[in-house]
Amino acid sequence: MNFSLQTKWKASRQCVAVRRRNLQFPAHMFIVLCFLFLNYRNCQGQSATEYEVKAAYVFNLLKFVEWPEVSPGDAQTKWVIGIVGNSPIGDELSKLVENKNVLGKELQVKTFQATDNLRVCNILFISGSEKKHLPAILAALRGSSVMTVADMEHFIDAGGMVQFVVEDARVRISIDVGATGRARLKVSSKLLALARAVTAEGSAKN
Repeated sequence: MNFSLQTKWKASRQCVAVRRRNLQFPAHMFIVLCFLFLNYRNCQGQSATEYEVKAAYVFNLLKFVEWPEVSPGDAQTKWVIGIVGNSPIGDELSKLVENKNVLGKELQVKTFQATDNLRVCNILFISGSEKKHLPAILAALRGSSVMTVADMEHFIDAGGMVQFVVEDARVRISIDVGATGRARLKVSSKLLALARAVTAEGSAKN
């Protein structure tokens, strides 16, 4: 192959590689933007309430978190999303998960009391009405792989994992990767890229 043909061949391969990257880019960014710009609207442009958006986030946590493996005898047949306290998010989640499954498992939304066994949940949303019970709830979950979520202020400072924050009419999330790591939960880098703040051992990363 002479120099001229070799140069053209390399340029052709580079052009194909660029085209491939360009084809992959929109699909990836569509997922990112659907999360990032949920300012009370879903990806189809229909109006959505604050709690519909929060429910959508909670539902999608199941897809963007790598959960620890369990022995076959202990495997749950359903994902359990628990709600503690009074919050409209419970009703929104119940409607959202109906007839859906994640990784081949059905979903169940259950209401709990603060004194119940909360370790049966995969995700636990803790309402602001339970703020006085928060230390006891988090203590009871210590050592488990339950992902804790709330929209109360200073939730992450108190030891929670995922906190909703509303900024400029947009629902955002903060994630403590130190807390999720201790619970053996691996959060997808795509989700971390959308977080308002990613913390580990008290220091902000994003």
